[in-house]
Amino acid sequence: MLLKYFYDDKLAQASYLVGCQASGEAIVIDPARDIETYAKAAKANGVKIVGVTETHIHADFLSGAREIASRFGAALYLSDAGGADWRYQYASEYKHCLLKDGDTFQIGNLTFEVLHTPGHTPEHISLLLTDGGSSANEPIGIFTGDFVFVGDVGRPDLLEKAAKVSGSAEEMARKMFHSLARFKKLPDYLQVWPGHGAGSACGKAIGAVQSSTVGYEKRTNWALQHEHENDFIQELLAGQPEPPTYFAMMKQLNKMGPQLVQEIAAPLQAEASLDAVEAWVQQGMVVDTRPASMFAQRHLPGVINIPYDQSFVTWAGWLLDYDRPIYLLADKQSVPDIRKALQSIGLDQVASTMDLDVFELHDDSKFAKYEEVTPEEVGEQVQTGQIYVLDVRYAKEHADGCIPEAKHIMLGYLPASIQELPRDKPILVQCKSGRRSAIGVSLLQAHGFKNVRNLIGGFDEWVKQGLPIVRRETRKPNRTWTR
Repeated sequence: MLLKYFYDDKLAQASYLVGCQASGEAIVIDPARDIETYAKAAKANGVKIVGVTETHIHADFLSGAREIASRFGAALYLSDAGGADWRYQYASEYKHCLLKDGDTFQIGNLTFEVLHTPGHTPEHISLLLTDGGSSANEPIGIFTGDFVFVGDVGRPDLLEKAAKVSGSAEEMARKMFHSLARFKKLPDYLQVWPGHGAGSACGKAIGAVQSSTVGYEKRTNWALQHEHENDFIQELLAGQPEPPTYFAMMKQLNKMGPQLVQEIAAPLQAEASLDAVEAWVQQGMVVDTRPASMFAQRHLPGVINIPYDQSFVTWAGWLLDYDRPIYLLADKQSVPDIRKALQSIGLDQVASTMDLDVFELHDDSKFAKYEEVTPEEVGEQVQTGQIYVLDVRYAKEHADGCIPEAKHIMLGYLPASIQELPRDKPILVQCKSGRRSAIGVSLLQAHGFKNVRNLIGGFDEWVKQGLPIVRRETRKPNRTWTR
């Protein structure tokens, strides 16, 4: 048996190539949209991709299942559980097999048994794998997708918070409890191959280890320690992070069938021109992908700064519109990778790109900048109310401690909440370290705010300098806290 593990750090997403070397056949499980890595691995290991499956309709990335079926003629093995609202709409275009609880299918000598494991989503399935080419006649492991992670389980609230399915969070939490009761009956020796690692928004405390075992999760996973359903539901629903706004779009696109990558129009490469960027600002969303420190010193008005780093995909998903063209200011060599990152969450509409030599043009009147300040420099002004503080951290971070009187608007919600901020007072934007707040400053400037500053070192540095903070136990009883 061949088992290859693939991990996308930017999405904290795991996928797998499983092959039968005797028959030369393989299947891909929970593929990302960029399928080149699977094609290369299959070729290198002498197997042909004949099948593709996924554990559920994903919300956090665009699936490569349709891409694989189209390119390789592979059969789709997709869930038919969870009801009519959770069926794949594109499956009939390709060779396919719809799966229910207890079904099995073969890839060479490999047998996959389907377990319906609702909780994260209604249609979620897990796959028990038995290697028929070995002397064992029992499963070796289970692909759990977003059901059981290392140290955590899939969140049940995405349908309610992201897809606006009212009342579904508690219902899914109850289903998760019963699915976990089934998981507990599996043999301890089974390997557990999950769909995500640390950093994914599909759970609240996912471990960074790539795989686990059923027995280890029974001993250490908090969710498997609960015997009482209501207590489990309360803990599962508490403290879940804000779901990115793009999750609802991913659900829709993955259900209907993502556009094939070969059909995406290539962007135009524009010559350096300040006038062209000004025109782009009026037509769509212009993204400067440079580091925040460079953007702060010199940038073009109306442009937002999303640095191309580990968090790029997350914040692009939160802040870019799917129905407006995207224009990129980026190093020419980085453009293919940036486009691929955007396409991983369905942001296919990159209309034009421009190289960074645009910032070498000398018309200084066309450029803007913003001030980066330390807690020592602005601490007194903040405490005397001369500066308005905007906290763009996650709700849990803000609830655990904040700068007194700071207004909390999580960064992803900032575009929709711009009207809540004053325009007659300096605004200090802060996060934990100064990275997210830099994006926030660029958003405010793009919306016409003039006197905006970024707090270098963020809340961590503020605390380190011994400046006043408000913690949970010291809050005023009548104060409203944004969650």
